Amino acid sequence: MQSLKKWIKYNLAHTQARLVLILTFSVFLIILAVSMTSYYTSKSVLQEELSGPQLQMLQLNMSVIDESIKESDQVAIQVGLNKSVYQFFTSADQNSIVNISDMYQLLSTLISNSKYVKSIYIYDIQKGSFVAIPQGYSSSKLNFIDSEWIGVEKEFGDKMTVIQKRDVPEGAGRNASDVTLFRKIMIQGEFRGIVAVNLKDEELFAKLSPPSINNVSRIRLIIDTQDDVLYSSSNYDFDREAIREALTVLKEEGSGDLTYHNRKLLVNQLESPVTGWKYVSIVEQDSLLAKSKKVRDTVLLVSIAALAVGGATIFYINAAAFRPVRRLKQLFSVYDRKGVAGAEGINLEKLAGELVSNHAHLSQLVRETMSEAASKLLYDIYTANLTGKRDIQEKWNRYFTQWSSAPIQVAILSIDRYEAWSRTYTDADRSLMKFALANIVAELFEPQWRIVCADFGKDQTAILLQSREDIPIAKAKERMERKLAEAIQVVFHLLKFSVSAGISTPLTEMTRLRQAMLEAENALAYRVYQGYGQIIQFEKVSAHEVGEPLPAEQLLEELTLAIKAGDESAAQATLNAVFERLRKQDAYPSTVVSFLEAAAERIEQLRPAEETDAEPFVEQFDTLRLEDIQEELQRRVAALVQRFYRLAQSKDFIMCQQMIDYMQQRLDEPIGIPEIAESIGISSSLASQVFKQETGETIYNYLTQLRMERAAELLLKTDARISDIAAMVGYQHENSFIRSFRKFKDITPGKYRDVMKTRIDSPLE
Repeated sequence: MQSLKKWIKYNLAHTQARLVLILTFSVFLIILAVSMTSYYTSKSVLQEELSGPQLQMLQLNMSVIDESIKESDQVAIQVGLNKSVYQFFTSADQNSIVNISDMYQLLSTLISNSKYVKSIYIYDIQKGSFVAIPQGYSSSKLNFIDSEWIGVEKEFGDKMTVIQKRDVPEGAGRNASDVTLFRKIMIQGEFRGIVAVNLKDEELFAKLSPPSINNVSRIRLIIDTQDDVLYSSSNYDFDREAIREALTVLKEEGSGDLTYHNRKLLVNQLESPVTGWKYVSIVEQDSLLAKSKKVRDTVLLVSIAALAVGGATIFYINAAAFRPVRRLKQLFSVYDRKGVAGAEGINLEKLAGELVSNHAHLSQLVRETMSEAASKLLYDIYTANLTGKRDIQEKWNRYFTQWSSAPIQVAILSIDRYEAWSRTYTDADRSLMKFALANIVAELFEPQWRIVCADFGKDQTAILLQSREDIPIAKAKERMERKLAEAIQVVFHLLKFSVSAGISTPLTEMTRLRQAMLEAENALAYRVYQGYGQIIQFEKVSAHEVGEPLPAEQLLEELTLAIKAGDESAAQATLNAVFERLRKQDAYPSTVVSFLEAAAERIEQLRPAEETDAEPFVEQFDTLRLEDIQEELQRRVAALVQRFYRLAQSKDFIMCQQMIDYMQQRLDEPIGIPEIAESIGISSSLASQVFKQETGETIYNYLTQLRMERAAELLLKTDARISDIAAMVGYQHENSFIRSFRKFKDITPGKYRDVMKTRIDSPLE
């Protein structure tokens, strides 16, 4: 012990040893701090950026399946409301050949028209009988091979629909399925039977996005209300215990970060409002953090090695007390002097090389992470998820460290004719095409420009640009527009689709980024006039003066009347007059698009509900030029005119129109189905049957919808009180009116007035 104290005292007293000791510990601490700070910074950014896409993918998967379930539920509703099914439940002789044949025809049609339905069973609770295809009619569950599910009757309660995963009996696998939708059949308020819609598992889950092809180990699960696994998709064999542990954590919250058997798992969950199923995503973070950990451990070993080298140096200095200065000179000048290449010098060079290599690798990883974070920042600003100036400035300083204080510009690229383009590719191919678009733009702008690309969803990709050269703003704008035009041409040549661009004015204050994005988006809207493949600067359209407002309601009413009258020449003439007026008035693009979308919606409302297989309208008019929108509407109008011309000859159609006219003229009166039926001289039941047949709607729902549309118009165009408006549309009690309005509009009357007036009063451009 005494000798050790003397040795330490001697080393601390020795000037050169003390200097080496201080330098060694300083290098050790610096390298250690760099390794740990880089690791935890990378981990934090990776976790933050990983959770968002997982939730978005779960939401997309849930929306696809919910729509499939809703479609299958509509099939069950059609079965429950069918006349032949009603006779099956109410007739004393259920085995009627005619009636059973009609039911076979119904079930066959529904199954063939739905890609998700495998088979349909109809079960009479009171008589215990079944009708199914191809099993046929069975008077008892003993004769029906797949009848073990009838106990579901006790699980309905107040619900109309139950969706379950069930075990399929041996012998019924071809017609039954693991996932079945059960729906009540109510007759005169009594629970009389069940419709069992067996779903095609492979079609129901066909559109679920598979795990991405990368080094991330992940699994996606669908858990039903009984906590059974309906579906799983994985690129890695997860431990089932880990899955159960994750689900236990998610019983209390929708996302979580847990450690299981030294494995870091990131768990996200969404619950479907339609089925009650839980959509779960479990991602193993170890694979993401593997490189960061490797760099951290390597740099930590390097720091320990540096400490060891320092200790060895101190020992060597003391062992060769008479040669310290000469030896240090040899180490530092080993490559400058010929014939001197000591072993210690070689080791020192190797150590420095490893340190530089590892640090370069870590820097590359951080740069890639920062690029993704910068894109996410632009998206958050655009969607107003990040609005605080301090937060924006703080994240800008963190993610854009290489950017200078020079002006920047925002350009938003949009795929022309987006809906037609999107129908050409699958979801995966669309993502790949947009990724290729961003890469082409980035490659053409670098290295003369700093650039960040961000996917804004659907047709839009945003790019943020700053010139690396210190040049005047006017020259930078000219170069940027020329380079962007080249990029659009390359995209068209390589990817075979057209792109238009809107460009903002230059800005120097980063907190105004969202305003610049809106400017670029505003400029892009002028594509409706200028056509495809154009580059539109906000400065050139910001001084746009508008003429008189469009008489929208008058023109749409004329178009509607012409279509209903079956007069194709008048309808097309009115539509051509509409577009001629639009071109002459040169209105704001957003006003034009809104007007044309209203016209499209008005035309679509004329389509009968039973024409569910008809091609829908183009959803995004803002990616089309005016001529293409006109051509689309002309085609739709022509088809509807022909239909109304044929229907105009129908007696039932005429009676239906008389009932609609009667309702429209008496919206302020407390009329009902008896008064409407009496107005055309038929019974209430016949009136209901004719109206449902011709419009696909009940009289009550149609009347209520007319009243709600009239109420919405009064809320916007008058300052009348809610109670007065309720009386104007035939409601004697204000509360009844508010409930009906909320049911049809998903919003209360007062809130609707406030929201819509705010939109009207705010600038359209």
